[in-house]
Amino acid sequence: MLAPRNETQHIDLLVLPETNLILVASVIEPLRAANRIAGKALYDWEIFSPDGKAIETKSGIPIPVAGPFRPQKETAPLFVLSSYNWQAYTTSHLRMQLSQTARYREVMAGIESGSWMLAETSLLDNYSATTHWEDFEDFTAAYPQITMVHERFVIDGKRITTGGSLPTLDLMLELIRRQHSYSLALEVSRLFIYEQERTRGDLLQVPAIGNMRILDARVGTAVKLMEETVDAPLTLTRLARRVGVSARHLQDLFQETMGVAPHAHYLALRLNAARRKVIETRADFADIAAATGFNSSSAFSRSYRAHYRESPSETRRRLKLKK
Repeated sequence: MLAPRNETQHIDLLVLPETNLILVASVIEPLRAANRIAGKALYDWEIFSPDGKAIETKSGIPIPVAGPFRPQKETAPLFVLSSYNWQAYTTSHLRMQLSQTARYREVMAGIESGSWMLAETSLLDNYSATTHWEDFEDFTAAYPQITMVHERFVIDGKRITTGGSLPTLDLMLELIRRQHSYSLALEVSRLFIYEQERTRGDLLQVPAIGNMRILDARVGTAVKLMEETVDAPLTLTRLARRVGVSARHLQDLFQETMGVAPHAHYLALRLNAARRKVIETRADFADIAAATGFNSSSAFSRSYRAHYRESPSETRRRLKLKK
């Protein structure tokens, strides 16, 4: 579904009445945050309703739209969002529109009850999918041609489904990770995390990634140690010893829990801390390199460029020109 990394990814959102406001925010806010962190438009989006009227959310706060959903041959991903009473709004005309636009769309995503709409239009036939846990059994019985999976979200080729608002946030972080990098997804996730015990305004304070439900206490301990040693990274052997497992076992635990190797998470933490210092301070790059555990300015610059597609000086220059 993803545009090349150097192009802006456009996404269309079809939002039905009675959708939860937080569900819409779970799609849009991670994209907005990614744009803000990157300092450029990685993503843009348009919101449509079936009739072109502002969407009346369950909270009573209306959402303005670009107009009525009138797809032609658009190829951009389409996210269909719904929370309550989806049956009342899934008219035969809307089903026909969804069926027609599916011929051209790179991806169709059913967000929460939007999965019911895709299923009702036969757009999930022979795909794997998920839906809100309260509806899972009813959905499974209604559509035996769909392989239902007990997951927070499911990406199966050209079809995506989610099980609610927070799983949708997880999905968006995963899409950002796939299109850009683990480090960007990690940085976006920290904007949505509140940790009461962390009150210092230190730029190096980085919570664990939001879409990683760290159920293994040993991985949680390792992540916390990484966050505390950004300026002087521990070797994998020392990190594993302090956690109480072997280096090989820690690698396996990380891969199972986080989906990445320990060194990838460690590097993402350090680069994110460095990037914030590049953007938010006027510190010399040599000082930033030292504060984030790089042996030299050149090593820091190489790693920075590899992840962000520009040098630290180019980041500062680009953001300065935008002011």
